[in-house]
Amino acid sequence: MHAAVCDFILDCLQNSIEAGAQRIKLSIIETQHRLSIEITDDGCGMTEQELKKAVDPFYTDGHKHRARRVGLGIPFLIQAVEQSDGDWKLDSEKGKGTRLGFFFSSDHIDTPPTGDISGMLLQAIMFDGGFELEIERRLEKDGRTDGYSVKRSEMIEVLGDLNDADSLIMARQFLKSQEEDYLLEKEDLIEGDR
Repeated sequence: MHAAVCDFILDCLQNSIEAGAQRIKLSIIETQHRLSIEITDDGCGMTEQELKKAVDPFYTDGHKHRARRVGLGIPFLIQAVEQSDGDWKLDSEKGKGTRLGFFFSSDHIDTPPTGDISGMLLQAIMFDGGFELEIERRLEKDGRTDGYSVKRSEMIEVLGDLNDADSLIMARQFLKSQEEDYLLEKEDLIEGDR
C-alpha cells in the first residue's frame, strides 16, 4: 500500500522505466494550497484502449508482472487523489510516450504525507538502465519561484557508478542538502505570510 505521495511517484517512475523510456521528466511543484506532480516520458506509450485499462484495478497485461492478476498502481493513485479533492490526467500516444499529471490539495485531511523526497529521488536515480531522469522541485508563491533541479546523467558524471557505496553516500548527502535548502526556503515564505 502507498503510505506517502513519494510512494506514488516512485511507482509511476518505475512504470516509465519499464515502458522503455529513455527520457523521463519529473516535476514536483508546490503552491500554497496544492502539491502537483507531473511525469513525462518517451516510453512505448499506450493506445486509447490501453489507457482505459491502465485505470482499471482489475486489469494487468500479464507481461510486466507475470504473477500479478491486478494492476493497482494508477487506480490507487486516482483513489488517493480524488479522496483529497485533487485531480489527475493521463495522456499517452503509442510509440511516443506518456504524461501523467496529478495534484493533491495541501489543506485536505485525506492528503497523504509527502514522504521522504530526497530518499525517493535517490531510489529513482538508482533504478537500472540507461535512461535520463530530469527532476524539477519547485515552490511557487506570490509570483516568486524557488527550488532546485537535478539530472541523473550529471550525478553519474560527477559520482561515477551509482552502485558504489561511496557514490551512494555522496548522492544521498547531495539530494538531502538540496531538499533541506528547499524546505528552509519554504519555511521563509510561510513566515513571510504571518
